Amino acid sequence: MLHDEQGRLKAVNKFLKLKISRENELTEIARYAAEICYTPMAFITLLDEDTQHILFSVGSDFKQTTRADSFCNYTIIQDDVLVIPDTSKDERVMNNPLTNPESANIQFYAGAPLITKDGYNLGSLCVSGHEPMDLSEIQQKMLAVLSRQVIHILDFDVSLALLNEQYLEAKKSEIKLSSFFESSVSCHLLIGKDLEVLAFNKTLAEIMRINHGVQMHIGNSVIDYIDDVFFSEFLTNFKKALSGKHIQNESPMITGGRKIWWNYNYVPAFDAEGEIIGVSYNAINISDLKLKEQQSNAKDESLKAIAFIQSHEIRRPVSSIMGLMNIFKADDYKSSKEDLMMLERAVLELDDKIRLIVNHTENDNKG
Repeated sequence: MLHDEQGRLKAVNKFLKLKISRENELTEIARYAAEICYTPMAFITLLDEDTQHILFSVGSDFKQTTRADSFCNYTIIQDDVLVIPDTSKDERVMNNPLTNPESANIQFYAGAPLITKDGYNLGSLCVSGHEPMDLSEIQQKMLAVLSRQVIHILDFDVSLALLNEQYLEAKKSEIKLSSFFESSVSCHLLIGKDLEVLAFNKTLAEIMRINHGVQMHIGNSVIDYIDDVFFSEFLTNFKKALSGKHIQNESPMITGGRKIWWNYNYVPAFDAEGEIIGVSYNAINISDLKLKEQQSNAKDESLKAIAFIQSHEIRRPVSSIMGLMNIFKADDYKSSKEDLMMLERAVLELDDKIRLIVNHTENDNKG
């Protein structure tokens, strides 16, 4: 974390001016955060000098608050997830007006800072609820992962905006875009209306060289670099972008013997007069996020299985034991051999169900 407030405010201002193209995806991330943490509210925020700007939210209509009243003001001064289990017992926020039942009634808060690649904490991905609670270590890790995805998406939109701006400047002054391209870890490709390659970045060139044994060249047809399996989808999306539409999708590809998930964007590129002169094609590796989603889904399924065992299968042996105990009690705690054998069978069945739950839990911890 950089202790440079002026630099941080400058970075916040850049993102506040940004025209965000992937609003649905960011809203979904906020919703996913709320679901993972079992809270009714989730927010994506940016904090400038005096105001907390709420870019996206779930479960709330708040658009902004003062920075002084913002819980996220404490989140951005650290790099780890901040958890306040009970706001009424935390001296930092116990008198905050947002804890008032007649206001937002925030009794629980957790936030992960949005940290740029330059080290500035701009805001947070945070969740809150109306009752005191806590987050598990896994939930905190997932919140941190999602916060990194939020800043990745915002950085990607900045990259797209700069890319189109730089391209227009290049058309006017015949300046190459290589200096901008080479600074990005995403794959960027500018394609002319006739499918000719206008520019590409080093990341894309390296992927094509290492994984496909192909050297890219300006002026060549993009067809030379598109895999046959992917070409039909690529051409369809290219034509849609050339007609003025912004196309975004996700799909896996097998590269170097392993599956890699990619997020693809096809964006029309305009000249100074507003005419479409080509397509900006951008791809970003989202395999880490997909892996976390799969792990979270697997854990959810395991929790459902445990809940079923607890609510259905344990009930039978427990009912048997309780019934036998009532019989023993009615008979002045005298029992026959048959009764004791029935009790033993019920206890063994209950022990089997408990072992099954323990095995589920151990498998979750290993995962």
